[in-house]
Amino acid sequence: MIRNQPLVEYKLNVKLLFVFQLYYNMKKTDIARLCQEDVVDLIGRQWMLVTAGTPDKLGTMTASWGGVGFLWNRPVAFIFIRPERYTHQFVEKSEYVTLSFLPDEYRKALQICGTVSGRDTNKVADANLTPEFIRSGVVGFAQSRLTLVCKKLFKTSMTEDSFIDKEVLKRWYNDQPGGSLHDVYVVEINEAYI
Repeated sequence: MIRNQPLVEYKLNVKLLFVFQLYYNMKKTDIARLCQEDVVDLIGRQWMLVTAGTPDKLGTMTASWGGVGFLWNRPVAFIFIRPERYTHQFVEKSEYVTLSFLPDEYRKALQICGTVSGRDTNKVADANLTPEFIRSGVVGFAQSRLTLVCKKLFKTSMTEDSFIDKEVLKRWYNDQPGGSLHDVYVVEINEAYI
């Protein structure tokens, strides 16, 4: 098998694919691995891919807004997705999402996944990314240097009345395209892969 060839093309039993992928590329690591990262830089400057879906159909998008912390006695991440984003429907339907952090040489892939809609094209292929099906309902990418597997715990939708600082509302949520208010998800970090 050629490492850079998309695994979707292979008509393998999903169980066999799962076992193959764990052995072939990703290695499970302790969630404490996050302590070695500057998460503000990791999310805000290096960016991440938020991904949900199935081996047959997935949605992924680049995100530079989010956070990591500890809530309800669990390690969690906070992600923000506008409802009009194509990935939003996949996150809504999925119990799990992944947060994938790519090495610097994949910056162009992150730009593609942040500016091109999966409705219009196969942006995973356009970005030369290889899906990794970690287990049933959980999709990451072979190129990722760190992947967090997260279970959805909580969702709320932002409202204009919720903004204490109205300048933030004015600056980031205006009448321009893509300016709608985000849905906020709190997700539990269950597993980490390197």
